[in-house]
Order: sequence, then structure tokens, then C-alpha cells
Amino acid sequence: MGESAQSMPLWGVVLLPVALLLLGYWAAAWSAVLTARAAGTPALGALAAPARESARLLVQQRRTVPGADPLLWRVGGAVVPVAAVLAVLVVPVAGRAAGDLSVGVVWFNAMEVLIWAAVWTVGWGANSVWGLVGAYRFLAQGLAYELPHMFALITAALGAGSLRVSDIAAAQGGLWFAVLMPVAFGVYLVSSLAMAYWGPFDQAVGRDLSGGAAAELSGVDRLVFCVGRYLMLAAAAAMAVPLFLGGGAGPLLPEWAWSVVKTAAVLALLVWLGHRLPTVRMDRFTEVGWVVLVPLTLLQALVVAIFVLVGW
Repeated sequence: MGESAQSMPLWGVVLLPVALLLLGYWAAAWSAVLTARAAGTPALGALAAPARESARLLVQQRRTVPGADPLLWRVGGAVVPVAAVLAVLVVPVAGRAAGDLSVGVVWFNAMEVLIWAAVWTVGWGANSVWGLVGAYRFLAQGLAYELPHMFALITAALGAGSLRVSDIAAAQGGLWFAVLMPVAFGVYLVSSLAMAYWGPFDQAVGRDLSGGAAAELSGVDRLVFCVGRYLMLAAAAAMAVPLFLGGGAGPLLPEWAWSVVKTAAVLALLVWLGHRLPTVRMDRFTEVGWVVLVPLTLLQALVVAIFVLVGW
């Protein structure tokens, strides 16, 4: 068991949301580039598309809906980026985490679950049939992916013998958990797409529902909701690094640089998968989640537990 990570300096804690925001912009820009390439338009100009869209939403007048609950509607949208920032507090960078909790894995999972409530309140508060159906779709999606996701997180913690994220990263000195636990790593990536309602798990905000949970959002409210979605995707990618990719370990570059490189690579992969894979129907994914993914992740956890007992 490695020693706990040192606390991140105050300036690091202040910069953490900024770093997450930059990663979120990188994800949005990469998504815009992929869209431009698919449409046959210049990809270079798409790099500034997120900035242009943000500026447009900032000056757009908020739309009002009769009978809507403004408190639920707007607070729900604001919770998404807040949960993403709180989730990365336990992610170590250069061996230091803003909040090196002894139950860091549980904390990260709890922040993910906040997204359930946030998306549902956005859809419910809008007093719109499209938003409400999208919100319930997201709840159904959560029931399908959350259990395999929890087993994937627990398997990494089991391999390290600790729920502290820095301990999990330190336990991979010889070989990354992504190699030792490929099923858990794969399930984590899949569930990361689902928790950010990114393709192929974007039914909650699908086109067939005119945007679903976000159908009635406009102006600043829509900007906050969309930014939160990219921040959550970036937070999931950042967490994959200490859980399965050896943390900041790597040759030549300093630890913080390796953490950034690995996070950006995982984030690029997640965004690319969202563009390449068609949207999955939740009733079908639920069956796959419970019949295939849960047994696989349980088997993976059992194998890891046996190796831990024999002292790998």
C-alpha cells in the first residue's frame, strides 16, 4: 500500500476547474472537428465553433415555458458542471490531489449519481413532454449502466486494496490495471459515455425528442447544461488515468504532463466513439448491461480477488 498523496497547493485547487474547463473545450472542439469532417467542411475552422456557440448562447434571450418550475429547471442544469468539478477533486495530478479522501472512489461515484438528479430535474422542471420523456430515459439509462460501472470501480480498488485514488495509481508501478483488468477498463469507458449522456447513449437528449431533457433550455441555461456535459466527460477521462492507466507514470515527461496527455487521449477516444457509434435503445442496452456486463464485471472482480489473495 502506497502512502497517501500530498495535498495539492491552494493555487492548484484554484486552477483545477480551469484545467477541467480547458479539457472540456478540447472535447467540444474535437467533436466539432469530427462533425465538420463528416460534413465535408473545413475542419480547422471548427476549432473555434465551441467559442462561437458559447458567445451566441450568452447573448440569446432565455425562453420561458408556461407552468415551468424555474428553480428545478435552472438548478438542475447548474448541478451538472458543479458535480463534474467536485468529482475531480479526488483525482491526483503529479501525486497530489485536491481532496485525497480515503474513500475517493466512493466520492467520485457519488458525484456521478448527482447527474441523475440533475438531468431529471432539468427535464421535469421544464413542464415539457419532450423534456420529461428525456429525463425518464436518462433514469432508465442510469439503471442499466450504473451497476456494471460500480463493479468496474470496485475492481480497481480491490486490486490496489484501497478506495483512495492515489493508492490505486501507486499500485500500478509494474503494470497498468488496464492490462490486468481489461473487462473493468472497457466497462468503465462504456459507462463514462453513458454518465455524460454522450453517444451512443444520448437518448436522453436525442433528436427524436427535439433535444429531450434539454429541449426547452436556451441562452445561459443551455450553455451551462452543455458545458457541464463536456466537463463530466472530461472528469470521467481524468479518473480513468489513476484508475487504469498508471496515473502520471511515464518516461521523460513530468508526472503532471503524463496525466494531461493520458486524459486528453482518453477524452479524444470517448468523443470519437460518440461520433462513430449509433444511438443505442435503452431497452436493449439494459438487457446487455444486466445479462452480459454485470456477470463479466463480477467475474473480473473474482479473478482479481483471487490474485490479491495469492499475493500477485
